[in-house]
Formats: sequence, structure tokens, C-alpha cells
Amino acid sequence: MHTFLAVKPDGVQRDLIGEVIKRIEDKGLKIVGMKMIWLDEEKAKKHYQEHKDKEFFDELVGFITSKPIVAMAIKGEDAVSVVRDMIGSTNPKEANPGTIRGDYALDLTKNIVHAADSEETAERELELYFEEEEIYDY
Repeated sequence: MHTFLAVKPDGVQRDLIGEVIKRIEDKGLKIVGMKMIWLDEEKAKKHYQEHKDKEFFDELVGFITSKPIVAMAIKGEDAVSVVRDMIGSTNPKEANPGTIRGDYALDLTKNIVHAADSEETAERELELYFEEEEIYDY
């Protein structure tokens, strides 16, 4: 199974890319695609399409397009749920210590990482960020 994870602009700016990668690899998951990109507004709106009618949508889009992100395709058994457990609650105040957000996140928007919350979302987000030949399924 595959999932999508992105180190958000705050994680990139705070030099936490290596820490996120280390935690993924230490867990036994494989990174089978990865690239640093600077999102444009169109792709950011597609990424956050499920929030388009919410009051915080413009803030999300503005933040995710403010600096580069690191997009990753991750492979492993139950990858979606395993990665979600590793990153912790969206709200860092509720995220357990030992999770990425529990250890590093500052607020709801600047919460270091984004990860797909379901297999369907993972598939959509992987297709948004990667061409089929950019995922090296070894």
C-alpha cells in the first residue's frame, strides 16, 4: 500500500526534512518517490479541495504556497494508518509526544507535515504530485 506525505513549508524552513525521513525509514516504511517543489495556487487548491468551503481555506493555500514543500510517496503495510499515527493529531496541542506534530508543530496551520487520511485521498494526492514513472516501487 502507498500513501502521500508532505513536509510543509515550516518543516522545510526549520530543517526538519531529515528528521521526517529518518522517522519514516526507522518505522520500516520505504520512500519510493520524493521531490522538493514550490506549489502554485492552482495545485494547492486541488490539494485542499475538501476544505474549499471552509473559512481557513485561503490561509491553508497561502501557507502551502509560501515556501517549498517536500512531497513523498511512501510504501508499506497499512501505510496510510501507520503514517497518520506517526504524525499525530492535526492540532499540535492534542498530538502525543513522540509524534512528528507532538514534537515539532507550532499551530494548526504550521504543523510540519501533511499526510493522506485515507486510501482514496492517498491515491488522489499521489496522482496530483507524481507521475507514475516517478514512483520507484522496489
